[in-house]
Amino acid sequence: MKDICSLLRIPAPNNTPVANEEVLFQHVQFKTGQRIHTIGQPFEMLYVVNSGFLKTVMIDELGNEQVLSFPMKSDLLGVDGIHSKFHTSEAVALSDCDLILVPFKKLTALGKTYPELEHAMYGVMSRELVREQAMICMLGTLSAEGRVARFLVSLSDRFSQMGYSHRIFNLRMTRHEIGSYIGLTLETVSRTLSALHEIGWISVDQKTIEIKDLNALRNLRRLPTAKARKEKKTAAAVAAAMSRQQQNAGQAASL
Repeated sequence: MKDICSLLRIPAPNNTPVANEEVLFQHVQFKTGQRIHTIGQPFEMLYVVNSGFLKTVMIDELGNEQVLSFPMKSDLLGVDGIHSKFHTSEAVALSDCDLILVPFKKLTALGKTYPELEHAMYGVMSRELVREQAMICMLGTLSAEGRVARFLVSLSDRFSQMGYSHRIFNLRMTRHEIGSYIGLTLETVSRTLSALHEIGWISVDQKTIEIKDLNALRNLRRLPTAKARKEKKTAAAVAAAMSRQQQNAGQAASL
């Protein structure tokens, strides 16, 4: 339990069996593509991500997926099943994952004994809700370019919180999955990533992203048109060529 509290960034109750690690939970490994829980599955436990990357999705009657989130280390899964006692979403591993299984009955029993633990868990669930609300707000107010940029900023911030590089990271999800998450088509996501690469704010190498101007991404509302970007690039190339000519002329004169 002490490890779980550390992962979820909440304090473990002091001087209790919880703090002394006498309360144990099971680690389970899942392979890439494996389902952690499915829609309609009876709700029995929560899952804490110890390592790896996942996606949660809703699936309509035609089999179309709507990506809801991309859980990673320190995130909590399975909360959707608390109300109806059945999972209303599906969780799938995007990489090999290590999850900690937390039986809900066991957690509620601990909460009755240690109210501070129960309140801390409520805080974790609220944190997830706030993240979802921020996403809904983003979808309603930002342009397509702004959504992609804000998605990259969000990933950068989360990697930083986990102690990883916030500047260079791999996208475990596909362009299509990113589009589903932020309400865009695959083509729009790909085109926007290429545009951000073109103006030098990021570098894209297949699934590897390097953030070169985090502030620009964070403040982006709408990119200049392709024509404007091309004109700016041409002007920069002309200016660079003229600068080289002047340098060469200066060197020739000195000789």
